[in-house]
Amino acid sequence: MLNNKTVLITGGTGSFGKQFINTILERYPEVKKIIIYSRDELKQSIIKQKYPAHDYPQLRFFIGDVRDKSRLTQACEGVDVIIHAAAIKQVDTAEYNPTECIRTNVDGAENVIHAALACGVHDVVALSTDKACAPINLYGATKLVSDKLFAAANNIRGSKDIKFSVVRYGNVMGSRGSVIPFFLEKRKDGVLPITHEEMTRFNISLQDGVNLVMFALGNHLGGEIFIPKIPSYKILDIAKAIAPECEIRNVGIRPGEKLHEEMITDTDSLNTIDLGLYYAILPSVSYTYTENQYMMHHKAQKVPFGFKYNSGTNTEWETVEGLRDLIKIHVDPSFTV
Repeated sequence: MLNNKTVLITGGTGSFGKQFINTILERYPEVKKIIIYSRDELKQSIIKQKYPAHDYPQLRFFIGDVRDKSRLTQACEGVDVIIHAAAIKQVDTAEYNPTECIRTNVDGAENVIHAALACGVHDVVALSTDKACAPINLYGATKLVSDKLFAAANNIRGSKDIKFSVVRYGNVMGSRGSVIPFFLEKRKDGVLPITHEEMTRFNISLQDGVNLVMFALGNHLGGEIFIPKIPSYKILDIAKAIAPECEIRNVGIRPGEKLHEEMITDTDSLNTIDLGLYYAILPSVSYTYTENQYMMHHKAQKVPFGFKYNSGTNTEWETVEGLRDLIKIHVDPSFTV
């Protein structure tokens, strides 16, 4: 799928980007070029040390910001595939710096779309978040706008051979700023601060997130928002898994935080199809394909009327023991209770 192709990853020095680079190199040894596009020269330097140029001549490193349309367009020359992972992701950062969040997450998305159209790119997959579903914070709202921009981009492609789609998933296990590394650090103090005892979240590994993007690249028609079927966990089970001896201290839900995360609302379900391992929300306005054409292409069926996908009402759950195993595999190999 990616052999003899040139792939550009915006925000390519982040957790996802690094895992995606590693996966491409393992699965597609004949990839023509991988362009890591980001504004962080230190992180680029670290990746260069892991993949020295004499062993990995297919890697290229572009310093640039998705806000900079001309630089992004320059980087996209000759590119076949764009994976758009760049974003301002921290909820509190977005609330305090709303204009900066909009410039990166919304204006940046628009720049990616225009650069892709101008440079003859064939496939674009953008990363979203569960917070884009019925958003209550600015980060989620900007990602919902971004999702809509990418879906609608398929309607302005004209005769160009290009497809735009989106992947949406929940908390990545062990990612920066997530609860597991936070609890691992806090257990040294003997107290785990939690925001609410009933809180739940979706759970996905970094590799499963990469696999979802690969699935989208290989199967999208354009306009879909792909969503994985993944388990949920209870915040108290994470606490028990990491530090059962610690005191639990309830500190209250933070501004812009949900008790349960959503990825498909009951209204979204009117346009949602079941692909087996994944769901896909179809565009509400499409001038390229009908609902039946999407369903035939994906060999899918409509979800039931009133369906919704919520971490609190999910049918699949992580156990305390299962979480311990996952922490050891995906977060800290030396982890013990």
